[in-house]
Amino acid sequence: MSAAASARTQAALSAARTTAMAALAVLLVVVGVWTSWSTAQHVLFTKGRERGEMTISRCEDNRCEGSFKPLSPGARPHPEITIEESIGTKKGATLPVVIKPHTSQAVRGGGAGFFDAWVPLGGALLMAAVVVGGGLRLARVAWGTAAAGALLLFGAFLLV
Repeated sequence: MSAAASARTQAALSAARTTAMAALAVLLVVVGVWTSWSTAQHVLFTKGRERGEMTISRCEDNRCEGSFKPLSPGARPHPEITIEESIGTKKGATLPVVIKPHTSQAVRGGGAGFFDAWVPLGGALLMAAVVVGGGLRLARVAWGTAAAGALLLFGAFLLV
């Protein structure tokens, strides 16, 4: 094999590695956004949705149940709604919530709900930072990506 052919092969392998690493980083972030969006959409776009407070009556099997007191126009009281159990949720606690349309399931509202909804994206950004830094060798971009992910996770830790 000639030196020119060897150089072309090395360049092609390098381009393939860079493309694969970039695709993996993008995939991680897209999956993080996709996963977060199922909850975040209810927290971000509350117009026309029932908002209020949930008083926890019991928690088991990673779910908490309780009553709903409406705080938004058009919302009605619900004797029993469910929410995914999160850290720090105790019986008797009152949480701001938004009820998912046409269900009896709620998601946390307010600032805590915002950060809690974006936790999957925060984890995805931390994983993508490793790929960007190690696979693409873009240290500054990797540090920025890691900082964004860490801020989301730290915000969730503080508020939830």
